[in-house]
Amino acid sequence: MAHYAQHERQALCDLFAEVGPAAPTLCAGWATADLAAHLVLRERRPDAAGGILLPVLARRTERVQRKIRDANDWPDLVRLVRSGPPALLRPLDEVMNTVEYFVHHEDVRRGEGAAAPRTLEPGLEGALWGRLGSMSKLLLRRAPAGLVLDAPGYGRRVARRGSPEVTVH
Repeated sequence: MAHYAQHERQALCDLFAEVGPAAPTLCAGWATADLAAHLVLRERRPDAAGGILLPVLARRTERVQRKIRDANDWPDLVRLVRSGPPALLRPLDEVMNTVEYFVHHEDVRRGEGAAAPRTLEPGLEGALWGRLGSMSKLLLRRAPAGLVLDAPGYGRRVARRGSPEVTVH
């Protein structure tokens, strides 16, 4: 079984170590320390993670995330991210984290502007394409147009029906 989540986690942590806690990310209002605290919260504080999806719980999630960020020095925070989820959640690591860590790795890579495209393993590309199919209807439900996703070698998917229709390649 592939370990793409773990590979992306380690690459992101290497990048965290390189850029430090105050580097910009593509996550609005977050530096790398905020993003690392978010990742720790997702895996280690499920009791406080509800605000990631439910706005009514967002204030508590933000408060706990800040506490995680502020209670750990940068090397310890990176070490927590690098160590991965607790044993109970490890069987779900690929499903829960492949897309999460890929996206956040790109958030940091591109935080200061354009970054050269990475060459991805075909297996990782396929895993991301597969997850995109299951996630796209939820993520794009409020898009103002119909949306077709087209990935050469992987196929086409209607992510959202509507008119006008936009195709993303």
